[in-house]
Amino acid sequence: MADRLANSPAGGPTRLALRFISGKYQGGEYPLDDGRQIVIGRSSDLDMVLVEEMVSRRHAQITMAGGVITIEDLGSTNGTFVNGEKIQQATLREGDRVLVGTSILKVVSVPVDATRTEGSGAARRPAPTLQHRTVMGEAPRMTGNIEEIPLPDLLQLFGTSKKNGVLVIRTETLTGRIYLSQGLVSFAAIEGMPQLSAPKAAYRMLAWQSGVFELDPPASEEPENPWNTSVQSLLMEGFRQQDELNRLLDELPPLEHRLQLRTPLEAPLHELEPTHLDVLQLALNSSSIAALFDRTAVTDLQTAEILKSLMKRGYLADIP
Repeated sequence: MADRLANSPAGGPTRLALRFISGKYQGGEYPLDDGRQIVIGRSSDLDMVLVEEMVSRRHAQITMAGGVITIEDLGSTNGTFVNGEKIQQATLREGDRVLVGTSILKVVSVPVDATRTEGSGAARRPAPTLQHRTVMGEAPRMTGNIEEIPLPDLLQLFGTSKKNGVLVIRTETLTGRIYLSQGLVSFAAIEGMPQLSAPKAAYRMLAWQSGVFELDPPASEEPENPWNTSVQSLLMEGFRQQDELNRLLDELPPLEHRLQLRTPLEAPLHELEPTHLDVLQLALNSSSIAALFDRTAVTDLQTAEILKSLMKRGYLADIP
């Protein structure tokens, strides 16, 4: 149909809408009507008003015609991004994510009667409530839920748009920080685990699937040993290591088990290289295999590879 109505799983009609999944208008939805143009920007006379400095007065335009959604950047200062790519013009489909300023919008399918305009944060004009949502002197913060926008997708957006700041991710039990400088990852850390290297901390965070995030202003001091890797490199290596690690963990004892020195020890210790010897010593002094992973200087994948080697060569034995 012309306005892209369909049936929802519950049997009711649905339509496409833009849902704010990050930024100060998070949770708001804006319906997409066939044959209508939506101009997004900071100017108060536009269709969708986003009150923040990173948004140009006339930033982008979204049009739906015959069920096809197109987005066009209107010469904005900071650019418009779709699924992490800077665009001049692009076609949008359900599930696509658009970054405008500090707001991330997702194309979603919603029940017809649930689509709303005014009162949702970003709405059709007139929408005077929008103006009151910006606190004078407060820099806009990008916030959201990593169940709605996974961390890899979020980093891809930040890398392409050359963001500066500290991405803070909080789960129920852990808090991690990824430091960004012009879209490069300069450092990463997990609270309470100062021994983790930046790559090790970042690779772990890529596996987090629930929690909330916030993009804070840049740190006042540069890290002592900046990593300065691209988001693309981080993601490629992180996913590779995670795949290999998951395979190796199936070959190792459960993480809650302890390891002990095999007795009698027939394998000579002098044959071990320094890194393997360090892991061996840490394994004997750790309360569990999980605790050992937290204490090693090498990545989790390297730790798993070394543990497998030490057990195979007869240095370590499992304690259930």
